Amino acid sequence: MGRRRNSRTGDAVDGILLLDKPAGITSNAALQKAKLLLNAKKGGHTGSLDPIATGLLPLCFGESTKLAGFFLDSDKVYWARLKLGARTDTGDCEGNVVATSPVNVDKESVISALDQFKGDIKQIPPMYSAVKVNGLPLYRLAREGKTIDREPRLVSVYRLDLLNFKETEIEIELHCSHGFYVRGLAHDLGELLGCGAHVQELRRLSVAGQKVGGSVTMSQLEVLGNPAARRHKLLAGDDALSHIPMVDLSVDAAFYLCRGQAVRAADLPAEGWVRLYSRDAGFLGVGAITDDGKVAPRRLMTSI
Repeated sequence: MGRRRNSRTGDAVDGILLLDKPAGITSNAALQKAKLLLNAKKGGHTGSLDPIATGLLPLCFGESTKLAGFFLDSDKVYWARLKLGARTDTGDCEGNVVATSPVNVDKESVISALDQFKGDIKQIPPMYSAVKVNGLPLYRLAREGKTIDREPRLVSVYRLDLLNFKETEIEIELHCSHGFYVRGLAHDLGELLGCGAHVQELRRLSVAGQKVGGSVTMSQLEVLGNPAARRHKLLAGDDALSHIPMVDLSVDAAFYLCRGQAVRAADLPAEGWVRLYSRDAGFLGVGAITDDGKVAPRRLMTSI
């Protein structure tokens, strides 16, 4: 019988791993394997990818787990292959087929239908999702064969392109906001086309400006041979958040910010998040612009 790994063991590894998640495992399983390969004591993922999905899954370790929410709440880019003519209970190819219909659509009708999902739209979360209702994730109810009413949520689709069309399959690429479900799109598109549809393949290409081309596969990590070599693949937390503007603080401003106060600084953007630096301490963490034009601490990585 194998030894159970004590979750309290491991080294104080810090940084962010851009993992190209393989198909067939959950995001949490990918995290646990990466923790083992890095011999990391503490880690977290940045929002689940379905087991069938591959692609970019940022994993945060050590102090950088404080930054996970900035990936979770960021825009994403996906490539997907959808199967027309069949609807499944999960919205993807892992589920059971619950309805089939003949496919009588052409490329122009698919493009026209896709156009209706661009911009700010309301999407009903799939039953097989981690959205919680009365404290319970929907997927638990779905596994019991239950379906309940779900409130539609406002999401945004900034770009939605048809890459390929052939009879009963289409390939798409989309840039969307946090909270958007590609499986939900497949279901709604199938209903609009009158033939049903589900996700056959799904790959995440980008998260928060980081691209899958800069990621590492689990196999590439394994062949490096030891945890020390694998840790060279980690990014510093602030490098991984390069899509967020950076702001330099004076010594005095950094002092008060690290004590929880909103402070003034030069060249602040009008709104949103900023990465905060001081000359003496380097990267301090992430702040938010306040209504009165100051910057307030939100996730601090250090204290001075």
